[in-house]
Amino acid sequence: MDLPAPNHVVVAGGTGLVGRHLVPALLQAGFEVTVLTRAPGRTALPAGARAAAWQELPGLLEGAAAVVNLSGESIAQGRWTPARKRAILASRLDATDRLVQAMAALERRPQVLVNASAVGFYGPMDGRPVDEEQGPGRGFLAGVCRQWEGRAEAATALGVRVVKLRLGVVLARDGGALPRLAFPVRIWQGTRLGHGQQGLSWIHIDDLVRLVLEAIANPAWQGALNATAPMPASNETFTRAVARQLRRPLLPVPALVTRAALRLLLGDMAQEMLLEGAFVYPRKAERLGFQFRFPGAAQALADLLGPGPGRP
Repeated sequence: MDLPAPNHVVVAGGTGLVGRHLVPALLQAGFEVTVLTRAPGRTALPAGARAAAWQELPGLLEGAAAVVNLSGESIAQGRWTPARKRAILASRLDATDRLVQAMAALERRPQVLVNASAVGFYGPMDGRPVDEEQGPGRGFLAGVCRQWEGRAEAATALGVRVVKLRLGVVLARDGGALPRLAFPVRIWQGTRLGHGQQGLSWIHIDDLVRLVLEAIANPAWQGALNATAPMPASNETFTRAVARQLRRPLLPVPALVTRAALRLLLGDMAQEMLLEGAFVYPRKAERLGFQFRFPGAAQALADLLGPGPGRP
């Protein structure tokens, strides 16, 4: 029987925004890449990567260099109805449980599990700086992240190194939050949300991909790490940075109006994701020597919103 490649990386949830950037970077770094998906026959991947069904577990993970778990229903698609909340939680716990259970059945287990989490772990923090020493906060997202990380942590008992990356708002030109944040500014309708002083902890997609690659390669990386840029901003400061980059003004809409409109449209999701926040710092990654290419919002937005190939 052929032994699995020692540089094999399995990515669960590899067709989403982060996965679309991570898979090509893994291939370029010389890894063999398999993307776990529910529909392998209908999954378009870069040349060199292959799609596999979840039914191929546990053998697919035998001897793998790493497993990267990005699985989970989007938290930003639609109102958080009770059914939607159950789906958001279950999709993360079920995928993580399946991966850890598959590892337990193997003799040659993966070297590392890099498991996504989110800065929602900390809940709203009222302007105080937050790093990895801070415990879990309150709210729906904090509860989801706490349980999600707990399921991933179970792999440490199997001798697998576990890295829990607490992602900030991922900025990319081809999806995610930035196009939605920039759109009202582009059409001259941009404004701060609420009072605008809530923290927005973000990360450029390129820096996030580099963080994942480092988490795979470096044995010193373990436990929880904040995957955020070193310079979080308030909602108002970040929105003004978008407006400067796009050369648009912002509208002076009263906080009461935007709060009421967002709560009417989005319910609980508006409160936790848009009207509250935290200033989250990547202290652990910085102590480990990671150098961010896009530490500040102005640099990131110039790269993602400024002129370039295929952009006006």
